[in-house]
Amino acid sequence: MNKLVFTLSLALGVVSASQAQTFTGTGGAISDNLDTTYFLIPVSGLSPATINNSFGLEQVCMDLTHTKDRDLDIYLESPDGTIVELTTDNGDLDDNYTNTCFRWDVQNLIINGSAPFTGSFKPEGILPLINNGQNGNGTWRLRVYDDNNTGNNTGTMLGWSLTFGNTPAANLNFTSSNLPIVVINTGNQVIPDDPKLMVDMGIIWNANNARNYMTDPFNHYNGKAGIEVRGSSSQMFPKKGFGLELWDVNGNEIDSSILGMPEESDWILSASYSDKSLMNNVLSYHLARQMGWYAPRTVYVELVIDGQYQGVYVMMEKIKRDNDRVDIANLQVTDISGPELTGGYIVKIDKSTGNGGGGWTSNYAPELATNGQTIFFQYEYPSDVEIVPQQQAYIQAYIDSFETALAGPNFADPLTGYAKYIDVNSFIDYFLLNEISRNVDGYRLSTYLYKEKITAGNKLYIGPAWDYDIAWGNADYCSGSDTTGWAYQFGQVCSGDYWLVPFWWTRLMQDSSFRDRLRCRWEELKNTALSETYLHNWCDTTAAWLNEGQQRNFQQWPILGTYVWPNPWPQPVTYQGEVNELKQWITARRTWMNANMPGTLAGCTPLSVHTPAAASGTMLVYPNPSSGNITTTFTLPQADAVMITITDITGREVMQPVSFNAHTGENTLPVNLTLLAPGNYFIRISGSHTSLNTSVIIHTPQ
Repeated sequence: MNKLVFTLSLALGVVSASQAQTFTGTGGAISDNLDTTYFLIPVSGLSPATINNSFGLEQVCMDLTHTKDRDLDIYLESPDGTIVELTTDNGDLDDNYTNTCFRWDVQNLIINGSAPFTGSFKPEGILPLINNGQNGNGTWRLRVYDDNNTGNNTGTMLGWSLTFGNTPAANLNFTSSNLPIVVINTGNQVIPDDPKLMVDMGIIWNANNARNYMTDPFNHYNGKAGIEVRGSSSQMFPKKGFGLELWDVNGNEIDSSILGMPEESDWILSASYSDKSLMNNVLSYHLARQMGWYAPRTVYVELVIDGQYQGVYVMMEKIKRDNDRVDIANLQVTDISGPELTGGYIVKIDKSTGNGGGGWTSNYAPELATNGQTIFFQYEYPSDVEIVPQQQAYIQAYIDSFETALAGPNFADPLTGYAKYIDVNSFIDYFLLNEISRNVDGYRLSTYLYKEKITAGNKLYIGPAWDYDIAWGNADYCSGSDTTGWAYQFGQVCSGDYWLVPFWWTRLMQDSSFRDRLRCRWEELKNTALSETYLHNWCDTTAAWLNEGQQRNFQQWPILGTYVWPNPWPQPVTYQGEVNELKQWITARRTWMNANMPGTLAGCTPLSVHTPAAASGTMLVYPNPSSGNITTTFTLPQADAVMITITDITGREVMQPVSFNAHTGENTLPVNLTLLAPGNYFIRISGSHTSLNTSVIIHTPQ
């Protein structure tokens, strides 16, 4: 490629070369305080005029002064209206972009740079979107948005340029996948944080393990959806996560089953950008379900937006009150007294970013608070705009009663203490999931609780599990990557953090009964769902399933071996290295937990601590892992004609479903899976009164 010398000019001009054509534009003052300034380059005489993967935009360069770089959001808009994000909120409090160029063929990410950003950087958005076959002649606009609502920060665009040539920012040639393909068409619009943008969405998912091709029809979903950028800290990453809502043509919500998951309207496309194993959330939710609790179901997909490949994503359920999600009462605005008032609530402890945020402050400060930190409970369901005053008063009073009992002198009394208010088993399993993953956000952020009605037990449960991207050793702060120490003691290592852990966990660990039940449950799980064999096999099976897609993902986002917040050092340079690091971390973490688990084994009996909370019965599969010959034992409260289905990790049926007339009580059914390839499979037993799920790992016979 010809070497480009970037020369700014206050007059419009063009510099032509055999392989590069550079157009420069004027500068001017940058509007301050929530204003957008547009800087223009009218391109004419571009030859060839059509810009695509053979000839097109190679780079965008700019030179500007500004007294606080993080106030600036800068986008490039092409003549046909395509908009690409170049840089958003980077540079912290420092100044200026000096001779800064954005290219697609470099690995140095703008989000990892520092002011004044001299040199070449990969932009936050996907630059190849520009080279979409449009006519490059016309008016190009650089949109500079100052998002600081306090003002008083000034800047000047000194000039900017566009370079076109024979090595353009090129689309990845994505044609097919072993994963389902999700295709979204926005009409080249920017996807906002809020509100949702109406788009066309199609899903290609062929049955019987058949390959999925971009040329295939949309055979799984083909319709409208609303889409928005989602996340809190993750919004700084160039690979964005998205919230989806299925819509009809009028923008009304519709329910639909997505990729074998129960029908609903609200879904998440999780980007897993900083989690380079692409596994942390999927593994965590899988383990929560293995423990017997609801957690979001997940399916790996590859995503295409406006013809541009985006990478491997996880399609997952959004946490909602629903019979197939958080299965609690549907609380109505008229439920303001009596038993109807007592249940159907979901609250969370989290940052206030995103929708909602209304709630109340706990009367009990977090342990070791040094800067006046508090615990804030947010209304999730009903939302802060739907919950009525009587319901607000009830759920606040109930959680305050739990906290008061837990803080009181008789907190361990099984009748009048904390156990009167909470489902202890849910707290034990939630503790073990957060500790095995040493979730640095655990207990203090993305923490959900839900309350059943008095007619359904009248207890407060903790869960569902949510947001484990920076768990499993993937955090370089507050001891998040350590394999030793307890995550619930976060305040001992980061007492100055704004978000601290509620006092609950230290207090619970002061109760010998809680410690003993915790130890018993650990002894059960460490040999089943939390065994090293099970966890390692799950990682290997999932890595094999992702092997093809991860290569494209990291070609599009070349971050292997580079730092992405908050990756600990060192960063493996290959995907297999990421998987191996995760497995090694799991081994070390299990070893430490096993040696330091409190409590005694007195009174423990196998499977005595917790029975999965399913009104339709219970289910056990053994041996697990297995070479293929398994036994399924399930107990039903009433007789039912059931169907047994076996699916792979994408939800595809891999064997002919089996009908079975199950009787009341315990049923035992042998199942032969020896013809299946080694991997992770899901077993579902469903009927008129039955809905049971579990998984089994099939390994190669030794």
